[in-house]
Amino acid sequence: MTASARSLGAGVLHPGTAATRFSLNRHRPPEDLAPFVDFCWVVRWDLRGEPAHEQAILPHPNVNLAFEAAGPAVYGIDRRVFTRKISGAGAVLGIRFRPGGFRPFYSAGKISTLNDLVVPAGDIFGPTADRACTAVLAAASSDEAMIAAGAGLLRGAGPRPDPVIDQVAAIVDRITADPELRRVASLADVFGLPERRLQRLFAEYVGVSPKWVMRRARLHEAALCADAGGNVDWAALATDLGYADQAHLTRDFTATLGVPPSRYAAEGR
Repeated sequence: MTASARSLGAGVLHPGTAATRFSLNRHRPPEDLAPFVDFCWVVRWDLRGEPAHEQAILPHPNVNLAFEAAGPAVYGIDRRVFTRKISGAGAVLGIRFRPGGFRPFYSAGKISTLNDLVVPAGDIFGPTADRACTAVLAAASSDEAMIAAGAGLLRGAGPRPDPVIDQVAAIVDRITADPELRRVASLADVFGLPERRLQRLFAEYVGVSPKWVMRRARLHEAALCADAGGNVDWAALATDLGYADQAHLTRDFTATLGVPPSRYAAEGR
């Protein structure tokens, strides 16, 4: 895998091909928005005179706010593979919220109500969302200017600090970093929370269950191994990722990505 493909990160499927079709740059959020925002991202492409490109993404447990030509939109956590088609030339600014970080901006209920949905940002932020999008796209020649324009929309919403965001974000980080955590009950013990309380926190703040986050982290790792090239020892990988056996990994991977891991790896070569 090339350096440009690796820089796309987990979740961008078949990054070797993707890196030839668009660029993706990540930026730290403005300091005052860091309690809520994981990072800002800018995608640029120029496919004029070339075929359109359809990119598949295996989403993370994060809500995203995107400013694009079609208008600003809030993307809830997609529990399936998300596919986006790009053509011509363009740029998009995205703001990826920390797990739980969108809760102060969303007064309509639990974050889980956004799952698998794309909601016009105006429905949540009001008419200022469209004005912010116009400003973002007018500044498309500079990542920094785009981010500054998008950040203004979040500041205008007046989010209040919420210590629960740090709590749930830390739990998600622990799941991602520790493949030995394979049971929700064990996770609850680590953080000293009743299991039902943990489930409620995730529904309200994250949007998906702790078990879903565990499963998705394993699938991200499996896809990264497949994309790295070379011969993958799927049986050993299944054990390392906490699956019962290779067949268990294959079933999980196929159910989510639509193809077995060995076929996915071959398609990327």
